[in-house]
Amino acid sequence: MTQIRTLLIGTALTAFAATAAVAQTAQPAAGMNGQVQVQTQGADVAPAAPAAQGVQSVTPAPTRLTAAGSTDPLVQKRDADAQANAEYKASKKASKAELKKQQKAAKSQYTEQVHDAKINQKADKQTANNEMKMNMQGQTADQDNGADVKH
Repeated sequence: MTQIRTLLIGTALTAFAATAAVAQTAQPAAGMNGQVQVQTQGADVAPAAPAAQGVQSVTPAPTRLTAAGSTDPLVQKRDADAQANAEYKASKKASKAELKKQQKAAKSQYTEQVHDAKINQKADKQTANNEMKMNMQGQTADQDNGADVKH
């Protein structure tokens, strides 16, 4: 019984609030001769119907009514949790993108270092081979001259 009473009272309050909101946003209707006529509740004299004079009535664009933030603490908590989750997801996504960027930079730096090390190793081998060849040519020249070669 109390649930039905609460439901009926809530419906009545909602209807009253909607009526008040519509009354506040109602546009004044233009009458004959371009004069503005304001319609009020409980008026004894009704303005002449524009359709009777062959003029089509212009209805204002429908307005979308949105409720302000709820005062219910559970709804506020739910909204706060949803906002916190959205912020967390955005932060996590940004962190993940930053991590991938850092990993990519580290990988490219590592690849460059490996490439440079291979080039240096190749150059060292070539230098050692050239030095060995020079030594070998020098020894053969000394042997051709008859000099003793010590090992």
